[in-house]
Amino acid sequence: MPEPGFTLLKPLLIFLGAGFGGLLRHGLGTTVQTWCGPSFPFGTLVVNISGCFVAGFLATLWAGPTIVREEYRAAVLIGVLGGFTTFSAFSRDVLELVHAEHGWRAFSYILASVILSLLGVWLGAILASRVAGTHAVS
Repeated sequence: MPEPGFTLLKPLLIFLGAGFGGLLRHGLGTTVQTWCGPSFPFGTLVVNISGCFVAGFLATLWAGPTIVREEYRAAVLIGVLGGFTTFSAFSRDVLELVHAEHGWRAFSYILASVILSLLGVWLGAILASRVAGTHAVS
């Protein structure tokens, strides 16, 4: 049962924002990668860094002197930036832990996220290569 006063505006804005963010990610990432060449994932790196910068900037700005309605905050911070890069959500979570003076939790979250995410992508690639009968990953 939806909560009282529930409207579809917030989920709709998040949905639209995520699509827009995905298009931005594709456009910026592809452009940067084309400029820099295939030797290093510069496109993804630029997307992640810029998304994190924007997430930190807007989350801080909108929590302080500039108050923004919740559905618009969600549309940008969850939708656009979530579609642009989920790395921004991870970084914002770390920032919130640090601001709450949970330094060890933030450090643990960073380590767990990086190590387990890399392990997850590696294991997923191994499973997919076995299912497909290829040896792309070892």
